[in-house]
Amino acid sequence: MKTIRNMTLIDDDDIFVFLTKKAIQTTNLVELIKVFGNGLDAINFLKENCNNSDALPEIILLDLSMPIMDGWQFLDEFTKLAPKIDKKITIYICSSSISPSDVLLAKKNNLVSDYIIKPVSKEKLIELIKGLIDAI
Repeated sequence: MKTIRNMTLIDDDDIFVFLTKKAIQTTNLVELIKVFGNGLDAINFLKENCNNSDALPEIILLDLSMPIMDGWQFLDEFTKLAPKIDKKITIYICSSSISPSDVLLAKKNNLVSDYIIKPVSKEKLIELIKGLIDAI
């Protein structure tokens, strides 16, 4: 069975991260899950590894509300970095915000594949991952 090699969670909610990691690990669809508690740590990792596609994720689950650098700021920085990355990275926003303006802003961003409102079910995670595997 095909799998995703790397997945990244960018979220400061320890409970969401714990439950999401556990749910994904039980599927055996993802080999490695990296977690960053804020966008700055994540963008720094991506900058350091932009020429190392093996270290880069295929998929990012991005929260919007975080300290230091929030999800919107991460997307701004990622937009500048994306041309230097030779790997397709699929970004899903996973947020508890149900604000129509957040959803609209996310859908206008070409780098964002979808906006998912928390809590995210295990079935939804499996659907996202399998969809990405099928697209590879």
